[in-house]
Amino acid sequence: MNSSVNIDFSRIWEWMPTFLDGTIVTIVLSLTTVFLGSLIGLFIVLMKMSDCKILKMIATFYTNVVRGTPVLLQLFLWLYGFPMIGITFSGIGFLGGTYGSREFITAVVALAINSGAYVSEILRGGLEAVDKGQIEAGRALGLSRRETMFSIVIPQAIRTVLPGLGNEFIMMIKESSIVSTVGVFDVMYTSNIVQASTYSIFEPLIVVGVIYYILTYTLSKLMGRLEKRLNTYA
Repeated sequence: MNSSVNIDFSRIWEWMPTFLDGTIVTIVLSLTTVFLGSLIGLFIVLMKMSDCKILKMIATFYTNVVRGTPVLLQLFLWLYGFPMIGITFSGIGFLGGTYGSREFITAVVALAINSGAYVSEILRGGLEAVDKGQIEAGRALGLSRRETMFSIVIPQAIRTVLPGLGNEFIMMIKESSIVSTVGVFDVMYTSNIVQASTYSIFEPLIVVGVIYYILTYTLSKLMGRLEKRLNTYA
């Protein structure tokens, strides 16, 4: 019994604007997630460095739970589980049907909380890399612990953590593909649309794979250049 596979990318070209729209959504989702995740991560690492044991316990519990459970499970909990106990997010109408949908907003929250746990470790490593003498010098000048942290330690740590944050952005671009399972119109979801419209399975997946590769490869090269430049000025 002979079987043949007819691979024809010509049927896919007319759908390139759809792939482009999905790619833009993926980039926006990843950027927003990493930005919010960085804020969460900074807050968590400051909690871990505080003198309050309760804050330390909360921060440690948060990072352990988030890093110890699958991101897909966390997404499903935020979208389907937590609303059953009254914790839910509404859509934002003025952002449009894609960016303002309940699914997109919830995905941003879920992924940002997930990213925050990993970013907190990146930031912790950067803060610990700052010479402790800098902290002592700040305190000797009469600065409070908080003033020393925000005026001296964090600005110096930024240079150290930027490559790590860039890598987190690259990872988030790939991990964000799970939002397609809940109907968010990202680049992975576009393959489902094209498959349903053209009855082509292989070709849309290859196009999506190429798009992800171009995004991650380009960002990796940019982060490599940034890291070299930072090392030059270090």
